[in-house]
Amino acid sequence: MTEDQIFTAELLWRILDVTRKLSTPIELDDMLVQVVDVARDVLCAERGTVFLYDKKNTELFAEVGTGLEVEEIRFPADQGIAGICARTCTIINVPDAYSHEGFNPEIDRKMGYRTRCILSIPLVGLDDSLVGVLQLINKIGGSFTKQDERVAKVLASQCAVALQRATLLREYMVKRKIENDLILAREIQMQLLPARMPEIPGYDLAGWNEPADQTGGDIFDAISLDGGKVLLLLADASGHGLGPALSVTQFRAMVRMAFRLRSNLSDLHSHTNNQLVEDLTSERFITAFIGLLEAADNTIRYHACGQAPLLHYHSLTGKVDELSASALPLGIIPDILLENPDPIFMDRGDIFALISDGIFEQADKTGDQFGVNRTIDIIRKNSTLSAKELIKVIHSAVLRHAGKTFQDDDMTIVLVKRNTN
Repeated sequence: MTEDQIFTAELLWRILDVTRKLSTPIELDDMLVQVVDVARDVLCAERGTVFLYDKKNTELFAEVGTGLEVEEIRFPADQGIAGICARTCTIINVPDAYSHEGFNPEIDRKMGYRTRCILSIPLVGLDDSLVGVLQLINKIGGSFTKQDERVAKVLASQCAVALQRATLLREYMVKRKIENDLILAREIQMQLLPARMPEIPGYDLAGWNEPADQTGGDIFDAISLDGGKVLLLLADASGHGLGPALSVTQFRAMVRMAFRLRSNLSDLHSHTNNQLVEDLTSERFITAFIGLLEAADNTIRYHACGQAPLLHYHSLTGKVDELSASALPLGIIPDILLENPDPIFMDRGDIFALISDGIFEQADKTGDQFGVNRTIDIIRKNSTLSAKELIKVIHSAVLRHAGKTFQDDDMTIVLVKRNTN
């Protein structure tokens, strides 16, 4: 047996040992350190770096490497020697780095280091997908040989699978964390909704909300005030998900604080709108209904900021008024001049419905939306039901209309019904 054969046998045993170590479930950063350390040790290199492949952005990036002093380096996957390796999925052995057109000497100048030779090895996973590039720098005692290339190829196949597994594990853990955070966010948001609507003599109030995602951009509230008054709120932030959920939660807190300070509806609108103009990005806004139900004179005074239509069912005639918005959505323009809309007078048996556009715009498989007219017909035909029961009927009708079509937007309903006796 020749010395080369003995040396090769020793290397294979070391690679088998590496395989055993890499088979243990460890986090990606620790795995990257192991891969670099093992490759440097087996192939006698001064330095090493693993560049992972970002398929979405077609980039190579490194978080861990010998002498790597920045948190992360990132570059297009078709640049440099590593880029050539990634593009061709072949080993690139460069005995003289400064004579290769793909080498960037600026990196040496920044790091105070002199690169002599480079061995770049593609890391290809089980499904023949590119995982990244292992790059070794400066073979101790000379340049990288053909035998080094053969050893590197065997080592890379083991490292690629281990890195692929660690990457998938990281993605899974990140996804689980996001999901858990969203579940917690939804629980917090749902706890902000009234557990029980206020009881006001002569009236029946009910509210319901169903977000399209784990968190939603809709919220409603009802707050008992002195003198038989109830503050009514329905807000809908543009979009749905975590960002809009934070926006409407902030808005609800602002409204509650304003009423603790005994602000009237117009002052409340002015202060919250101006604050939202500062806080929201240019593409974000909130449509909202802010109203005050007063049992003493059976009126609802309000501002409807981009929130429409407001439905008012008249029990005496069966007519349903579709009231338009009275002001622009919140968070767009500061210092809006307001006009007070006429108060809504609630006669016996009347129903006032606040409904977000997630109900009206829910489509079936043909694209036909549920619409305002279907909602009005349901209110007319079921006007004798309690507010809570009527919400269930509307929701059931929307589900039947949608069929297997996914919920497109957050859904919220708030009903105010004046009792007949």
